Amino acid sequence: MADKKHIPLVLVVGATGYTGRSIVRGLIATGNVRVSALVRPSSTSKPSTEEFRASGVEIRLGDVKDGEEKLKEVLAGVEILISAIDGWLVDAQRDLFRAAKAVGTVKRVIPCDFGAPGARGIQGLRDAKFSIRDFVKGLGIGYTFIDVGWWMQLSLPLPERSKAVFPGKENAYEVHNEGAQKILVTDHRHIGSFVARIIADPRTLNQAVIVWEDEVTQLEAHEIGERASGEEEVLKTRRIRLSTEDVLKRISDGKASIVQNSADVSALFKVTWNEYVYSMYILGENNLENAKKLGYLDAHELYPDEPQSKLEDFAKEYYSMEEPGMEYLRFQL
Repeated sequence: MADKKHIPLVLVVGATGYTGRSIVRGLIATGNVRVSALVRPSSTSKPSTEEFRASGVEIRLGDVKDGEEKLKEVLAGVEILISAIDGWLVDAQRDLFRAAKAVGTVKRVIPCDFGAPGARGIQGLRDAKFSIRDFVKGLGIGYTFIDVGWWMQLSLPLPERSKAVFPGKENAYEVHNEGAQKILVTDHRHIGSFVARIIADPRTLNQAVIVWEDEVTQLEAHEIGERASGEEEVLKTRRIRLSTEDVLKRISDGKASIVQNSADVSALFKVTWNEYVYSMYILGENNLENAKKLGYLDAHELYPDEPQSKLEDFAKEYYSMEEPGMEYLRFQL
């Protein structure tokens, strides 16, 4: 009697977070892998955890900060490890990957990237992720690095009716210089579908992959949103023009605040957001041409049959939401 087809076990760390949930759902939808999720004991009753259980996901209790020995226990039998932890915990992944190397069953790790492509020395968060990439390569374990450009959910101006309150709400209306830099955008909900394809593909082993669905300039994104919102003329008046100097001053001011108080969350957000802005909208790093120069494989070319959204289509849905501002709030959670 022939052996049953082997179905690999995937563990997602940070599974109850926004990106983690997209990844778990994408993996479940394929039916080609067994899915497990590392969940902190305090998150066992979260609705997302209950959703996973009901979908057949194996829940393993633990924390990325538990230390190498405990993490080896939760990695038992795992063959593919995906990290989708919070950005502030990027440096904490080292023990996780040491444990993955030590258990001997893990064939591929996907560190927490899922951002925009670019060079070293521009963004503090990206440099921390590059440091983890270097660490993973040094371990000699199989890997895939996955970036996704910018979220469509953060690319459109908020409608006037939005009542959401959050730090930096004015960011939704900003256009930098002439808004002429092209950016890659992806519907955040589709990240998991691409990840499921990528981790099953031998062509992506020990490679970096750029996931994207549309490429538009910042000004084009605003124009798409203004038209789709039904408030075109009003939203045009809400545009805030910022220069390169304005962005650099925000970064400098934020860093100065952090020196005074390293726990200043608003300052950390200010620096992180504006370093993204500087990379994407000033330097023009988040585009397909640059990603390919940096050595990324193009998910469009790898998976031409994968359904993809245009920003214009997403905008119609976005402005039909009861509160589009929730998308910005999720970015900060």
